[in-house]
Amino acid sequence: MSETQTTAPVKNTRTLIGRIVSDKRAKTVTVLVERRAAHELYGKIVARSRKYHAHDENGDYKLGDLVEIAEGRPISKTKSWVVTRLIEKAKLV
Repeated sequence: MSETQTTAPVKNTRTLIGRIVSDKRAKTVTVLVERRAAHELYGKIVARSRKYHAHDENGDYKLGDLVEIAEGRPISKTKSWVVTRLIEKAKLV
């Protein structure tokens, strides 16, 4: 018998790349996402940043790691993002 592999259609979920700034909570990391945008009046490029709480089930990711997060279902009051992959490990100081 031949088995056909069916895969669910890929959803268009938002993904962001940021650096972990806190890993103190259980199964949660805080990710700082920076983006560059032009100032509305002066046109100068300025850095805008925002922090997101992301779910880390196994506690694999540590402070300073560069990770990709994807939007998902609400997990708690402030947590609707999930860490999907590690892009760069934190550098040792």
